[in-house]
Amino acid sequence: MESDFIEKINRQFADSEPIEVLKYFLKTYKGKIGFASSMGAEDQILTEMIVGIDPSARIFTLDTGRIFPETYDLIEKTNTRYKINIEVYFPERDQVEKMVVEKGINLFYESIENRLLCCQIRKTIPLKRALQGLEIWITGLRRSQSVTRTNMQMLEWDKLNNLLKLNPLVEWDEDKVWNYIRKKNIPYNALHDKGFASIGCQPCTKAIKPSEDVRAGRWWWENPEMKECGLHLKK
Repeated sequence: MESDFIEKINRQFADSEPIEVLKYFLKTYKGKIGFASSMGAEDQILTEMIVGIDPSARIFTLDTGRIFPETYDLIEKTNTRYKINIEVYFPERDQVEKMVVEKGINLFYESIENRLLCCQIRKTIPLKRALQGLEIWITGLRRSQSVTRTNMQMLEWDKLNNLLKLNPLVEWDEDKVWNYIRKKNIPYNALHDKGFASIGCQPCTKAIKPSEDVRAGRWWWENPEMKECGLHLKK
């Protein structure tokens, strides 16, 4: 049933702008839809669009406990700019403490297994709490971001969380993202001006060279095929 609906909607909005997609879903699923923002460039665009359509729509973000000061600054700037209050979800203290005692404070550098465990405790589990009661979650994912995302669709079924996932900017490239940000004067993370293309946790993110892939600075010690935190893995 879900697959037929998803296919129908993807056909219906195949040539639509993201703003039109958002208008439809925010109205149709009001009270059952939320936007999970990582405070990235794409997410700032979606925040601007969503607030313009429905200022009461749910927008939330994850504070892993290891994010950059510049990301906290951006949360404040975004709340002030759009007169909203982004919900912030944190990992469970007991789970973090147990992980650190058993594996070490910077366990993620030791193995992919450790890194995924850290991502699960700091990101995936808090996200599940944030998504409770929702039928659709909006993301800023784009196909061109990573080799793990090249087959994404605008609307997908998320098996891990048992709900629909909406990716309004799925077809946008990097130039379109930044042209829109400049045109609308949208606030963005100051680290982008310092060579950080994709920004996550501080220990797992670094600046990249202009010639490198936009995700090259995330978990740079791993192969590109493994560069997902678990929020968007397909099982």
